[in-house]
Amino acid sequence: QVQLVESGGGSVQAGGSLRLSCLASGLTFSYYTMGWFRQAPGKEREFVAGIRWSGSNTDYADSVKGRFTISRDNAKNTVYLQMNSLKPEDTAVYYCAAKFSGAIKLRNTDYSDWGQGTQVTVSS
Repeated sequence: QVQLVESGGGSVQAGGSLRLSCLASGLTFSYYTMGWFRQAPGKEREFVAGIRWSGSNTDYADSVKGRFTISRDNAKNTVYLQMNSLKPEDTAVYYCAAKFSGAIKLRNTDYSDWGQGTQVTVSS
């Protein structure tokens, strides 16, 4: 079965950086479009970034454009989210998600598999 395991979360001060990783197993990773989502307390889960199989096609939420970078290493079955210039409003649980092939989608219902999430806390 598909397993997605996130790591790299933690606590950081505003302006700092973190790099999240998501290791995938149980799937042919290069066939999958991957996404990062986040959910803050009391809010709905929202799209952060997505990347297609080759890594050449990416998409970002407006709130993170220019600060976050999504990338993938198909040889390592891993997708990354480099987060720079972090703000307190970036505080959330970050989830890795996978969908089989196709375009990057912004709705969480379009993704079939999810990780358990990793907490990111940004203090002011």
